[in-house]
Amino acid sequence: MNSLYVSLAIAALVIFVIAKTAVVVPQQNAFVVERFGKFSRILKAGFHILVPFMERIAYKHTLKEQAVDIAEQVCITRDNVQVGVDGVLYMQVLDPGRASYGIGDYMFAISQLAQTTLRSEIGKIELDRTFEERGTINSNVVDELDKASDPWGVKVMRYEIKNINPPQDVLGAMEKQMRAEREKRAVILNSEGDRDAKINKAEGEKQRVIKESEAAKQQQINEAEGEAAAILAVATATADGLRQVAAALVDDGGHEAMQLRVAQQYIDEFGNLAKSGNTLVVPANLADISSMIALATNIAKDVPRKSPSGA
Repeated sequence: MNSLYVSLAIAALVIFVIAKTAVVVPQQNAFVVERFGKFSRILKAGFHILVPFMERIAYKHTLKEQAVDIAEQVCITRDNVQVGVDGVLYMQVLDPGRASYGIGDYMFAISQLAQTTLRSEIGKIELDRTFEERGTINSNVVDELDKASDPWGVKVMRYEIKNINPPQDVLGAMEKQMRAEREKRAVILNSEGDRDAKINKAEGEKQRVIKESEAAKQQQINEAEGEAAAILAVATATADGLRQVAAALVDDGGHEAMQLRVAQQYIDEFGNLAKSGNTLVVPANLADISSMIALATNIAKDVPRKSPSGA
């Protein structure tokens, strides 16, 4: 029986020793091993055996990128306005040895340093610029933290401001200012639109007047050309008629026909004169008909007759 108890005790001791000496390191993790309280080595992912009662796991670090919430703090801007600012910090352990022995608690140290650096950066700019200068503030904070955390074996990847909370009275003043700016822009846009509308209307009226004047000009030109063509046509027809009359006078019997035509027209016009009123004016010399016929005959005589050959 005693031997059985001894065997069980030895088995329990072996299991305990194996449990204390066999170590499995997960992926993206690193364990720091100390021998007799002094740094020995760093265990990476995989299975490892420690020397019993001599070595132990002193620190365990994750090599993944970690997100650290930076609590809200009160910062004073360059124009002496208090604002509450919080953020989030992203960092990664690159050297587990320095992260273990370079500083007591690198997480706490970096978060405190982030707060102090952020207060310093906010104090350099005015309140109105804090919202538009977030990228610059984030970049400056990362640069300062990266320099400070390098001896600790920690790499600060980036920093992002989450919220900037000014006091309520400042928020009210900013809201009034933004409302005034929007109203100002609205008035400017309305005035510019009214100005453009008037300019477009004036330009349209100008184009209309120009088009109407050009149309009137073209109409006058067309009418003048039409009248000129009509006058030319009448003159041409009259000239052709006169030439035909002249040609008829030089032909045989032309003089007698001319005398008959003149006498006939004289009588017709004299008769029309008698019809136009109750009063009739009788020529003092009724021989006027003969004198008119003689005058026409003398004019016709001045026109040379055609030769028989048509020359």
